[in-house]
Parts: sequence; structure tokens; C-alpha cells
Amino acid sequence: MAKKEAPEPKPSKWRWVRRFFGLVVCIAIAIPLFTAGMIFATGHIDNRRPSDVIIVLGAAQFDGRPQPVLQARLDHAKALYQSDVSKRIMTVGGKKKGDRFTEAAAGRKYLIEAGVPAKSIVAVGTGRDTYTSLVAAAKQMDAKSWCTSTLVSDPWHLLRSDAMAKDLGMHPVTSPDENSPTQGALAIARYVLRETAARLYYAATQARSTQPLVTGCA
Repeated sequence: MAKKEAPEPKPSKWRWVRRFFGLVVCIAIAIPLFTAGMIFATGHIDNRRPSDVIIVLGAAQFDGRPQPVLQARLDHAKALYQSDVSKRIMTVGGKKKGDRFTEAAAGRKYLIEAGVPAKSIVAVGTGRDTYTSLVAAAKQMDAKSWCTSTLVSDPWHLLRSDAMAKDLGMHPVTSPDENSPTQGALAIARYVLRETAARLYYAATQARSTQPLVTGCA
């Protein structure tokens, strides 16, 4: 008479717990890695196209003089202007306590001195960070019935900026500043790490409540 095989033991509940936590850990690692990869990829793709306005994200200025990071962004915006991407440039960014000038005003002054006609530049100096600066820019676009934008910033800053601008209805494309001082292996690693955290923070906290501010565009 054949001997009956013993039934296989049922997996213990701890085995399923270990599998669950293993999956959670994998996801927790995969999402930041994927985001970092997207930041890096976006920073190497120039999606410039004819737009209603070129928007220059703000950065440090000293007493009305753009510092190297902002200066590089402005130079790139000027090159886009000269390439007929748009005949309008919007500089954005507020000021810190004690400053006499906003980042937007410093940027506008720099572009005028670089030969861009003053009538082609709009300075919007009410933002204190990327999100509030883009909110102010979106309101200005809506007021002027502009529908499309080309965002200019450091390569590693553009994925987050693009996500915010899309949520605000700005129909953006991105054009990274290839001459940004934010280069070199250590600098890139630091910026990508910071932007990864900032992009995930935006997705988790602000994205759901962000509504389109540029209206009347197909």
C-alpha cells in the first residue's frame, strides 16, 4: 500500500509579514531612484519650442546683480529669445529680508543691459520659492492671455518646475541651462538628491491642491 505524502506546511503569518515589509522597502527604494533618474534625464533634454513666453526661474542676486547661477539662466534665456523661441521673457523670484532688489528685478535689469529690449521683459517679483514664483507667473500669463511657456533653469531643477507649471495650466516645456555652475560630479549628486526630495515632497503635499491658473487655453 502506497504511503501517503505528508501535506506541505502552510506558510506562517510571519512569512507573509516579511514579504510585505520586503515589498514596502523595495518600493521605498525604487520611487526615489526612479525620480532621481527622471531628474537627471530631464536635465539633459532641451524641449524648446515657440512659446508665448520664456520664464526664467529665480536664483541668488546681490544688490541687484545676478550671481553666477542666475546669470547663467539669464544668458540662456537671452539665447532662446534671439533664437525666436519667444519675443517675451518673464523673470520671476522675490527677495529675502533686507534685500533692496527682487530676483526678478535683478534679472530684468541684467537682460536690458545685455541688449534685450525692456518692452520684451516682464518682472514678477512676488515669489519666495519655486512654487510661489510659478503661481505668480501663471497669474501673469492668465492676465495677458498667454498660454504656452518655456521654462529656463538649472538642469536638475526642471523636473519639479515642469510638474508645478503643468499643474498650474502653463503648458510648459523645459530648456536646461547647459552652462550652469551646478556641474561636476559632487555638485550634480547634491542637487539631484535635493531635487529628488523636493519633487517627492511636492507630489505628496501640494500637487493635489494645485489648480490651473492659466485659463482660456485649449
